[in-house]
Amino acid sequence: QDLSLPNGTPVDTSSPASSSSLLNRLQLDDDLDGETRDLFVTVDDPKKHVCTMETYITYRVTTKTTRAEFDLPEYSIRRRYQDFDWLRNKLEESQPTHLIPPLPEKFVVKGVVDRFSEEFVETRRKALDKFLKRITDHPVLSFNEHFNVFLTAKDLSAYKKQGMALLSKMGESVKYVTGGYKLRSRPLEFAAIGEYLDTFSLKLGTIDRIAQRIIKEQLEYLVELREYGPVYSTWGGLEVELSEPLEGVSACIGNCCTALEELSEDMTEDFLPVLREYILYSESMKNVLKKRDQVQAEYEAKLEAVALKKEDRPKVPTDVEKCQDRVECFNADLKADMERWQNNKRQDFRHLLMGMADKNIQYYEKCLTAWESIIPLLQDKPEAK
Repeated sequence: QDLSLPNGTPVDTSSPASSSSLLNRLQLDDDLDGETRDLFVTVDDPKKHVCTMETYITYRVTTKTTRAEFDLPEYSIRRRYQDFDWLRNKLEESQPTHLIPPLPEKFVVKGVVDRFSEEFVETRRKALDKFLKRITDHPVLSFNEHFNVFLTAKDLSAYKKQGMALLSKMGESVKYVTGGYKLRSRPLEFAAIGEYLDTFSLKLGTIDRIAQRIIKEQLEYLVELREYGPVYSTWGGLEVELSEPLEGVSACIGNCCTALEELSEDMTEDFLPVLREYILYSESMKNVLKKRDQVQAEYEAKLEAVALKKEDRPKVPTDVEKCQDRVECFNADLKADMERWQNNKRQDFRHLLMGMADKNIQYYEKCLTAWESIIPLLQDKPEAK
């Protein structure tokens, strides 16, 4: 059977006939390079633990790999949120020149009362799964020793007690740079990155606030609709001749309620988390930029100190050369991570916006179908002879 759009444009049935199926095809296209990967990590099966002192959620982290750095091809361990937080801190300490993916906020987001509710736990599980997949896809972070420990160790307690002992020299040099060095000026390409991140986070923050307000208003409207529909059903009980169409209107409004509830849930569970992740992502990138600026400021200060010395030196001191190497390392890693982040962002927002369009189309199609279903009940019927 031939399909056509409302404007009369024919639709080829051999192609995806909806944005949902198009999303599925895009997902398959994006996953085609999966065959070349050698490390797969998933987060699932959240479980609630009730102890004397605290109640918390753990998640199963499953790893499958062919890398020689791992003793086994598959691991399955359980981790709680604070373990993920430990991993991120370790990555920041040991890989200061790289952009570390953000974690979902530790505290309950505004509007969510129960952090042990099924909806909240599932939203957090998705975010933690994405966090590990971001690291897994990174050519440097995925080989970090702390990441290996996180994926394989049954108990992280011993590793957590080591504290700062495993900090790399690079991490220490960056961590303890004081505010005594002041950068003259940020190079143009990094100044442009900083300006872009400021604008990007500002725009996303505005979209996030408006989206939350829209969802709030949708939920308020939903409350009104749920009170509105039954009134027609009650009215139909009093009007025998009108009972059928009035019951039809009541059922129609009920179907619209269900469709609106699904749309609001999709925005809350799929749309808002992506916005928040990228707001946090931009903050993480700004922090890496600040670290880069600190190292460059330190390098400039050392160069000035050498230039002020009267005695002639045949070459630049070793510590100045090391500092220059750190600046170049920061620049190269930051630019590479920025490019990777931009590619991920384009792909994520393509799926996000197509998904949002798809969900809205489905919502209005369901409402249209519901209202069209009662038209025959409202039309004049021919009188029986």
